[in-house]
Amino acid sequence: MAASQKKNRQFILALDQGTTSSRAILFNRQGKICGKAQKEFRQHYPKPGWVEHDPEEIWTSQHAVAVEAVTEAGLAPQQIGAIGITNQRETVVVWNRKTGQPIYPAIVWQDRRTAAYCDQLKSKTRSIRARTGLLPDPYFSATKICWILDHVRGARRLAESGQLACGTIDSWLIWKLTGGRVHATDASNASRTMLYNLSKGTWDPLLLDLLNIPKSMLPEIKPSSGIFGEAGTGSFWKGVPIAGVAGDQQAALFGQACLHPGMVKNTYGTGCFVIMQTGEQAVRSKNQLLTTVAWHIDGKTEYALEGSIFIAGAVVQWLRDGMGIIESSEQIEKLARQVDSCDGVYFVPAFAGLGAPHWDAYARGTLIGLTRGSTKAHIARAALEAIAYQSLDVVKAMEADAGFPIKEMRVDGGAAVNDLLMQFQADLLRRPVIRPAVTETTAQGAAFLAGLAIGYWQDRKEIEGLWREDKIFQAQQSAKQVRSQIANWHEALARSRNWA
Repeated sequence: MAASQKKNRQFILALDQGTTSSRAILFNRQGKICGKAQKEFRQHYPKPGWVEHDPEEIWTSQHAVAVEAVTEAGLAPQQIGAIGITNQRETVVVWNRKTGQPIYPAIVWQDRRTAAYCDQLKSKTRSIRARTGLLPDPYFSATKICWILDHVRGARRLAESGQLACGTIDSWLIWKLTGGRVHATDASNASRTMLYNLSKGTWDPLLLDLLNIPKSMLPEIKPSSGIFGEAGTGSFWKGVPIAGVAGDQQAALFGQACLHPGMVKNTYGTGCFVIMQTGEQAVRSKNQLLTTVAWHIDGKTEYALEGSIFIAGAVVQWLRDGMGIIESSEQIEKLARQVDSCDGVYFVPAFAGLGAPHWDAYARGTLIGLTRGSTKAHIARAALEAIAYQSLDVVKAMEADAGFPIKEMRVDGGAAVNDLLMQFQADLLRRPVIRPAVTETTAQGAAFLAGLAIGYWQDRKEIEGLWREDKIFQAQQSAKQVRSQIANWHEALARSRNWA
């Protein structure tokens, strides 16, 4: 078979390991979805503020949906050109190198158990920020690793003797896919640990010493687009290269073709993540945002400014699972449209504290403005609007850091299909909100990174040409009306602060 014919038969498989589900999506050369599968997995809340996952369940669910996506598309593994991985960031797994077994459940990015420890690090904030671009917060991986080493019997002794490995979820999946032959991560995920030196592109020895984490535990840092290794002998994926890896938000930035400085995307997932691409310049925020690696490709590191919101789509899940107000997430828009406004009801979903730009680990969820006339429709609408308000706060901080207003915001993620939310976001921003034809941009970005590594796509220009818009939302509410609503939101936000 001619090389060109062989190339046309290939597909790229993206493994999208998220906070609440594992997904696998197949993409063709046009960047279109040719098959996908998804499976939710259990969330564990052993104590207030604690969130854990079973690493083995993450692996088995991810493997299962990958096999399902390929087989239901009528493909053979030999037709997969490469595997791209994108993952929930900051979540940490620590496992035994010899047995391959985790020594403790995965501690999830939402987990707040290390808040007191992070308070002790506040005196080191300037140094930590200068080196990593991050703030001391339970959100990041480093203090989670410390907690496991300090609370699992014998863990520190094993770590110091080189018997333990740790990593974010991408590292765990790479280890499992390669049968334990490869322990690696990419620069985008490494930059979310609070252990990565942004300037040097390496693990930072001063921070490892400060936090007492043996370097031997950590994965090798590799480019975001490049060969990490091949799937293991005897597996369904035998010989298929793992060729692209990025944290979910950086992958979405790439999938949205935000490949030039100043371009912005917002992913509405379990959390909400606004990222501005800043090119080869690492912009240091003066407004409580994070400086992070966007990706490392072709020997160059590109950076981004990011605002991370801990609870976005998760508030809809809470209304479904915790309160029983809706039976499925899809019902939220229909319920919210039963009223024309929130009628003075505001919902601050600070279930896991507040992220950027507020950074309050002790804030808690607040529902305010209730009257006897308030209904579940008002609460549903307030929950959706809270997602947009939180995003607005981040964008305003981002514009202050950048020194210019954003031109538009590209959106993706599960809640981006909600027209009511997208319209309200445009009303608040007074900027176009653009939803792409393919909203699975997180998986698409991982696929693009993997495809570039093997020559499936030739360059970034080709990637840009694959991006298509679906719908543009323009502001409809008056600026005066919006200003009043924003003022009320900030009043509600203030009442949620420093509660726990």
